[in-house]
Amino acid sequence: MKNIVILATGGTIAGVSHSSTDTTSYQSAILPIKELLAEIDSLHTIANVYSEQIAQIDSADMNHDLWLGLAKRANGLLQDPAVDGIVITHGTDTLEETAYFLNLVIQSAKPVILVGAMRPSTAISSDGPMNLYNAILLAASPAAYGKGVLVALNDTINSSRDVTKTNTSLQDTFKAPELGYLGYIIDGQPHFYRMPTRRHTHLTDFPIDNLTDFPQVEILYGHVNDSGTLAQAAVTGGAKGIIYAGLGNGNMSQQLRTTLSHIQKTGIIVVRSTRVSNGVVTRNGAIDDDQCGFVVADTLSPQKARILLMLALTKTTDPAEIQQIFWSH
Repeated sequence: MKNIVILATGGTIAGVSHSSTDTTSYQSAILPIKELLAEIDSLHTIANVYSEQIAQIDSADMNHDLWLGLAKRANGLLQDPAVDGIVITHGTDTLEETAYFLNLVIQSAKPVILVGAMRPSTAISSDGPMNLYNAILLAASPAAYGKGVLVALNDTINSSRDVTKTNTSLQDTFKAPELGYLGYIIDGQPHFYRMPTRRHTHLTDFPIDNLTDFPQVEILYGHVNDSGTLAQAAVTGGAKGIIYAGLGNGNMSQQLRTTLSHIQKTGIIVVRSTRVSNGVVTRNGAIDDDQCGFVVADTLSPQKARILLMLALTKTTDPAEIQQIFWSH
């Protein structure tokens, strides 16, 4: 039997509503992890399960301090030969961000699985218990070894790099719209159909043991008649990097290009991402990145590009080196 440790952080999976038919108006992060585990009778057949309540929050309140604490605790546990894998329960609103952050800083090939729920524990058809069961099953499976931090909801297996929340309330919300699921969990068995190819977990080099915070990185959303006011405000507020969620292939107006080029010349890293849900932001495509000194985000969403840039800035402020990091992670 594998030994799996669950690190609980709250979220809808631990939520409670006033009515069993109420699936949207509820209070998240109420039930402790031990109560959630007590609802799953057959856990003893798939793993020896241990649990810790790391936090009890709505995932909208996730922050860098909790990220660092969670990652350091996970890395410590994974160094123990007796620990075979980790499951992290999490609210769905920022689950994809926490998963990708951990994908870059976990220093082990052992399975780390993030899981949540779209319906509170009190709902008639709560998805939490089955999602949690599947996540533990996946963490205990040799098939999950070496595949990076994974996300398991609604019988699917997703790469933390590619997955995103695609619907505000439906249970099949977590998808990788363009690149697809890594696999499925069918009749208690994980089935993988593709592999992550970008650097992750034990293949990355973002040490966090001595970190207490990260360089400030802000996201700006592109739109018609963008004056650049928010970009200037980000700089005034102390930003060391800016993710621009641009139009189409990371495009921007002439005015904003002038503003961001000036900002880049002051030593602040500007990364072109896109507000479009799918596709690659290509270097020197919509914009002459070589001339402007910009970095492109490849296929990363703005929120995930922000995480990678934060970590990259702990190592270098050279745009060329940061571009290579975006192309390899």
